[in-house]
Amino acid sequence: MTSRILIRPREYHDSVRLMRASEAIRQESGVTEAMAMMATVNNKKILDTSGLLTNAVKAANPDDLIIAVVADTEEAAERAVAAAQSFLSQKVQSGQQTLQPRSVDAACALNPAINMACISLPGIYAYREAKRALELGLNVFLFSDNVSREDERKLKELAQEKNRLLMGPDCGTALINGVGLGFTNAVRKGKIGLVAASGTGTQEISSLLDWLHCGVSQAIGTGGRDLQHDIGGLTMLQGLAMLAADHGTDVIVVTSKPPSPEIAEKIIAFCSRQTKPVVMNFIGQSITGQKGNITFTSTLAETALTAARLLNPSCELPHLSSADTNKFMQTARTARKPSQRYLRGLYAGGTLCYEALFLLREQLGGIYSNLEHGAYELKDLFNSKEHTLIDMGEDAYTEGRAHPMIDPSLRNQRILREAQDPDVALLLLDLVIGYGAHENPAAQLAETITQARAITQADGRDLPVIVTICGTENDIQNYEKQAEQLWAAGILVAGNNAEAVTLAGHYLETLND
Repeated sequence: MTSRILIRPREYHDSVRLMRASEAIRQESGVTEAMAMMATVNNKKILDTSGLLTNAVKAANPDDLIIAVVADTEEAAERAVAAAQSFLSQKVQSGQQTLQPRSVDAACALNPAINMACISLPGIYAYREAKRALELGLNVFLFSDNVSREDERKLKELAQEKNRLLMGPDCGTALINGVGLGFTNAVRKGKIGLVAASGTGTQEISSLLDWLHCGVSQAIGTGGRDLQHDIGGLTMLQGLAMLAADHGTDVIVVTSKPPSPEIAEKIIAFCSRQTKPVVMNFIGQSITGQKGNITFTSTLAETALTAARLLNPSCELPHLSSADTNKFMQTARTARKPSQRYLRGLYAGGTLCYEALFLLREQLGGIYSNLEHGAYELKDLFNSKEHTLIDMGEDAYTEGRAHPMIDPSLRNQRILREAQDPDVALLLLDLVIGYGAHENPAAQLAETITQARAITQADGRDLPVIVTICGTENDIQNYEKQAEQLWAAGILVAGNNAEAVTLAGHYLETLND
């Protein structure tokens, strides 16, 4: 094996283009690994774990481009580096011959009917563009992250002043008047409206509603920090008021990652004054049951089922058969070595990871995670410890890289590293499909799991894997086709995240019996 590293100073490319370049050069003959990335601190850590952190890489600046290749021969490595340079030097071709505006002002001048701006820029530029869009009277879907809390508050106050909706920053999902923004799924149109401070929470609930033959009227994203005390739930309250007044919405669903207690109380008080039924899921909150028009739920799956049953009381969620569950448990226990006792959960969806963390705490106790604080905060993001759950969509993993829903290569590398740990008893994973996601993530995941099991089997170990797929049969990747590929690779596919997590916890509990 030989490696080649090329550093091109002050050459910026966006993360999706770099992902495509990496995929292209991995297809070159003789190449075993290839990465095109910006020289950010965390990307250097990724190169370090691959043994590619040279002194030149250490000295590179964040706006420098790095092309790193591992190949069978020097000639293959040189060809791959040349292919990467050729790919990145090509101009991006537009499929349209019409005039392409280069600013928000120009776009509005070209088409005065525009009423929504979708912004996905590095955080240092996002505030300026979002502010200008609001000033021009546009609603804004702000996908960008790394926007300061102070700037977020200013933007949301400006949106209220202009009577416009600001979804974000770091808003991954919305469905407005049947149009998906960001990461969304192909779901039915219906009478259930969502307001969510969680992207994959919205995707999980809306996809499960589709499986329950219910549909979504609107899904309004708020950005993950909206329910924190310094933001005040401004977009959440605005979205709730919109759904309360919307004649196409009969049931309102609220979901969020853990909110600030005082903001949660404000949201509950607002909802209690409405006439429509509300289903509320604050992940990690202990409150359950019904209070007036509000039903509190503890999981995303329960949230979808509760909302659906308000319209169709007899509906049921799809779930694993007892035969599949029993077979998995028996096979996993039989093939296990005594050293295998820890869970490793690698998630692309942040809300799904949060849900797993809170559910598994009850079964397994302390779990190390990049979503935790205090004693169980995972200090080294690139090395797991005992029971570990990781949100690989967090900023530390996506700075200068595409999100793992788009580019699963970083998680696939992590899976292979986890397979080398003799203490790993089980892998827990999600697979998020739909608009914006990888075109066939199950194929890559199945191949990676096959490679991981070759590693464990060489050491006399098995590697049980549970996956939850977030998506629908009408998504472009097709849920059934994705599931078939995973089942064929010997991977257990659960009906939803809560089911996958509960089964994983039960298996780990039995190891201590």
